[in-house]
Order: sequence, then structure tokens, then C-alpha cells
Amino acid sequence: MHELPVWFEVATFVGLSVLLLADLLYVVRRPHEPSFKESGLWVAFYVSLAVVFGAIFWAITDAQFATEFYAGWLTEYSLSVDNLFVFVIIMARFRVPRHLQQEVLMVGIIIALVLRGIFILLGAALITRFTWVFYIFGAFLVYTAINLVRHRGEDEDYEENAFIRSMRRVLPITSEFQGGKLRVVEAGKKMWTPMIIVFLALGTTDLVFALDSIPAIFGLTREPFIVFTANVFALMGLRQLYFLLGGLLQRLVYLSIGLAVILAFIGVKLVMEALHENTLPFINGGEHIDAVPTIPIWLSLTIILGVILIATVASLIKTRGQFSTETPDAEEIADSTSAVGPAASAEAESTTAAAAEEAGTEGRPHRG
Repeated sequence: MHELPVWFEVATFVGLSVLLLADLLYVVRRPHEPSFKESGLWVAFYVSLAVVFGAIFWAITDAQFATEFYAGWLTEYSLSVDNLFVFVIIMARFRVPRHLQQEVLMVGIIIALVLRGIFILLGAALITRFTWVFYIFGAFLVYTAINLVRHRGEDEDYEENAFIRSMRRVLPITSEFQGGKLRVVEAGKKMWTPMIIVFLALGTTDLVFALDSIPAIFGLTREPFIVFTANVFALMGLRQLYFLLGGLLQRLVYLSIGLAVILAFIGVKLVMEALHENTLPFINGGEHIDAVPTIPIWLSLTIILGVILIATVASLIKTRGQFSTETPDAEEIADSTSAVGPAASAEAESTTAAAAEEAGTEGRPHRG
């Protein structure tokens, strides 16, 4: 296998940083709700960019690295779509104005990138020093997959954690959003806007999602550079995908099963690799178990792609004609309340649950 050229890694980081910065500046300078066409073009651009990057990867290194990137990107992209379910509920829960949702999502993506970068560094350090950590990663992914299936059929909901509740008590917060501002002066007193609570909610949610997405991709590649770039490409375009999918999200009723299969497969793959490279003294006397086969990356990519396609097609066939185009989206749910704060949040939450029940969803993914 070829080594990754340093110049290629540096050029990639610089290029991705410039792209993310340009995207952020675009959102800040032009806050708006993107049209279906605009969202579609941006999603197509980012997906094409990932495909081209993988091809460049192949040309510069070899097929092994490129295939690992594609497998990791597809897995992380699928898990990112799962994140959108919760993002929709958070937007409705806190009544984020539609024209500000692009900015909120962009900040959420940046938070996710920072958190995942930290997790990737920690994961890489652990794997380098302790190969037995794959046993833990594998068991955790299988546990997560079981939870996905167990909680399928339950309405997805967002509950404020202790950290968010404590921030509400400590921070002086205005009753209304003030554009995209975090702090304003109201009656001569500096106040935080509800935007800070939304950012904290997205940040803590991203932290939870990173707990299973990072072990999942480390089950496909041990190269930190591939892990990070796959995550970046999966998160880029997520903001536009949020607006593009819209009501389509509720039709992906088999997404949870598809993700469960993928996570369980990667979990088993990790355990098999741990057994193959075993160093734990209480397993086979601390010796490698050569009889345990390793799953080639091309087979992993084939299985992941196949599961995603089957879950998506089966979902669309199952829900064909079941959902009205007038099903309330996050904006309509948010507009059904008239104030911001704990009382309004509770009202928005109940409205969200009622809308989901009325739509007759078969359940949204519940990870962890």
C-alpha cells in the first residue's frame, strides 16, 4: 500500500478550509431559505466533489485508500442524514426562524467537525497503542445497532439535557430571536438571545452522534486522514440537504434498519480484526487468531452501498402515497407557537409530537 504524500494532505486541508470558510461567509452575508433548486445544485456539487476527491485519491495513492474513503464517506453520510431528523426537531423545538436556519446549521456543522476532529485524534492514539480497543468499538457499534432496532417505532423527540437546562437558569435570555445575533442590549442590560441555546443543543447533540460515527469509520480504515476527510465530505452539503429533503425525511422509514445493519456489520468486522490481531492474554493465550478471516474493504463498500440503496428504495416504496405534501415541516410547527422560552419550547415539542403522530411515521432513528 502506498504512503499518503504530505503535500497531498496539506493541500487537502487547505482546500477544505477555504471551501468551508467561503460557505460560512456566504451564509452569514446572505441569510435566506434556499430554494429546492439551489439546495439540489449544492448537494450535487458536494457529492460530486467527494466522488472526484476519491478518484484523485486513487490516482495519487492506490485503490485501497480510495475504497476506504468511499466506504467511510458513505457510512458517515448515512449517519449524517440520521442527524437531520434531530436537527428538524431542534429547529421546531426552539422555533428558529426559517431564514436563520442556514446559519444555525452551518454553526452546528462546524461544531461537529471540531468535535469529530478531537475524537479522531483520540481514537487514532488509542488504536496505535492498544489494538484491543477494537473489541470495545465493535461491541459499542453492535449495541448501538440493537438500540436502533429496539427504538424503531418510537417517535423521535428532543429532550433538553442537564447542561442545557442549567444554561437556561444561568444565562439571561431574551424572549425573541434578534436576527443571527448571540448577544444584545435590552433595557440597558446585556442579554443572550435564544440562538445560544440552539447552538448548545446542536453541539451536545453532535457530541452524542460522534460517539458512534467515529468508531464506525475506524472499522473501515485506520488512517486518520481518511477518517477526517470522509467526515468533512459527509458534513459538507448537510445544510443544503436539510432543505432539499424537507418532507422526504419522514418517508425514510427503513433508514434506522439500514443504519443498524451497517453499524452491526462494522461492529462484527472490528471484533474479527481484533481477534485476528489479538494481544489480550486471556484470549487464545495472547496470540493472534489467524483462523479468523478479515473482511476486505471492497466487500465492506459493496455491503454498505447495497444496504443504503435497499433501505432507501424500500422506504420510498413502502410510503408511496402515504404522506401528504402538506405535512407540517419545521417552519410550520415552529410558527404554531407565539413565544420563545421554556413554555414555548414545551408547546412546540408537543406540537412536533402531534404532527409526527398525525403523519403516521413509522419511527425515526434513535441512536445511542
